[in-house]
Amino acid sequence: MNKAMNRRTFLQYLGTGAAALAAASAGLGTLDGKANAATAADHMFGFKTNKVSGYFEPIGPSTNDELVLPKGFKYDVVAAYGDVINPKGDTFGYNNDFTVYFPIDGSNERGLLWVNHEYTSELWVTGEKKDGKFTPAQIEKLLYNQGGSVIEVYRDKDGVWKMDAKSTLARRVTGLTKGIRLSGPAAGSKTVGGATTVQGTFANCSGGMTLWDTLLTCEENFETTAGDAGLNVTHYGWVVEVDPFDASAPIVKHTALGRFNHENTAMGLSKDGRVVVYMGDDKKDAGVYKFVSKGKYNPAAGKSNAKLLEDGTLYVANMKSGKWVAVTIEALKAVMEKEGWKPSKGTAEEWKNKYQTQADVVVNAHEVAMLLGGTPTDRPEDIEISPFDNTFFVCHTNNDSHGNIHGHITRYMEKDGDLGAMEFDFEIFAAGGRQSGFSAPDNITFDSNGDLWTVTDMSSGSMNKGVFTAFGNNGVFVIPSSGPAKGEALQFASAPKDAELTGPWFTPDERTLFLAVQHPGENTEDAAKPTSMWPHRKGDDQPRPAVVAISGFKF
Repeated sequence: MNKAMNRRTFLQYLGTGAAALAAASAGLGTLDGKANAATAADHMFGFKTNKVSGYFEPIGPSTNDELVLPKGFKYDVVAAYGDVINPKGDTFGYNNDFTVYFPIDGSNERGLLWVNHEYTSELWVTGEKKDGKFTPAQIEKLLYNQGGSVIEVYRDKDGVWKMDAKSTLARRVTGLTKGIRLSGPAAGSKTVGGATTVQGTFANCSGGMTLWDTLLTCEENFETTAGDAGLNVTHYGWVVEVDPFDASAPIVKHTALGRFNHENTAMGLSKDGRVVVYMGDDKKDAGVYKFVSKGKYNPAAGKSNAKLLEDGTLYVANMKSGKWVAVTIEALKAVMEKEGWKPSKGTAEEWKNKYQTQADVVVNAHEVAMLLGGTPTDRPEDIEISPFDNTFFVCHTNNDSHGNIHGHITRYMEKDGDLGAMEFDFEIFAAGGRQSGFSAPDNITFDSNGDLWTVTDMSSGSMNKGVFTAFGNNGVFVIPSSGPAKGEALQFASAPKDAELTGPWFTPDERTLFLAVQHPGENTEDAAKPTSMWPHRKGDDQPRPAVVAISGFKF
């Protein structure tokens, strides 16, 4: 390919699939089989195996009220807001986000799907506040429709993905769920009002999977819901562990991992076998974190490895020095005792009274981390560890206060490739903007080629306006992480109006991609005139957030 030719112009010039474009540029002629297509795509885009991302014709921006996919792909709506999920009559919550698929008996065609539910809508769920407050009935709706859903999904004989509403494994975990256990340093402390168990989980944004096959769901923008429901705000903002197959297993909030506006988790192992959990704090001027367990992972111990998340050290990244800074009471006391130290707010005496134990530190992790030298960054959201080289990727979605309007994806390299290292380096892997075709990267996942799939999160109020006009609706993009096209974005999907696409998760065979379509029609002001009616189901009188299963991948 002529490197002087703009990549996007070249795609539009031929108007055919990626493999055919590569063939044309290489002088290979007409393609007549998968093997040739794989070789050609490998030439153009640097894919190693072409298993997933080489076999689609990239789409362009769209403003349609539809989930737009490349030619040859389809989606099935698996579950939407309000759908009954089990014989008890539990219903699927609102604003689905993170998804994770757990095979049943190793199957790629039947399994449990955990789905986060992040927040609700006064227009479509609770109704408006009265005199600035919700009624008890409204609070019940507010809390029930957040949290998470465990649903059983399967692919029928016709290749259609469906939800099994007769499943005995399907259940809800909500803001009303009683007896959620606190673990780690804050459990039972005065900082959380002496609580060892709390009510509910909500504001569930993204999450992750543990090495022992449970899930971690993350509480992000929890403050408003806690206030509206009259709940103790210190009981929220944690990483929460759930066993999708065992409803009797305790649900646990791991306080050792810190309390902040958690986006997700990414779990791996240090070279000496300790568990490492990377986390992002999704707000402006917030840090990138990792937790390193004190004990070592034992595969034979199974789910009892969860205890490793109760004892360890929380760190925040100092990007100027390339070092991880311990977020501990010992480190904070050393700073407070330093001659001449003055806090940015309050007095030294007030800080000494506030911070006496590690419980005080983890409950107020953001404040302490920034004081100790954590680098404020531009909304660090999803973090994923490359399965090939132990580098990890962070979506810095944007920060208009810094002029970082379109965000970027940062790649971090731990010293000696050891996730437990105390030093790191980094590079800007891909930058949002007109040159890349995407804006506001949010959730990410890898395919088996090592290519990065990212979804975008332009706010519904910004899309298709001003500097965001060129991008159309939010979308899904594939970005090679190596080869000559490293960092180049190819658009795979476009969201319905006002929506964002979240929670991408492949089945193990990569033949199905689960994806959440969140808040379609969010700009609606009059319920009689919705800005979107996706998913356009017969009988629906409102837009409905939903999870879809995308198929059509060829190998």
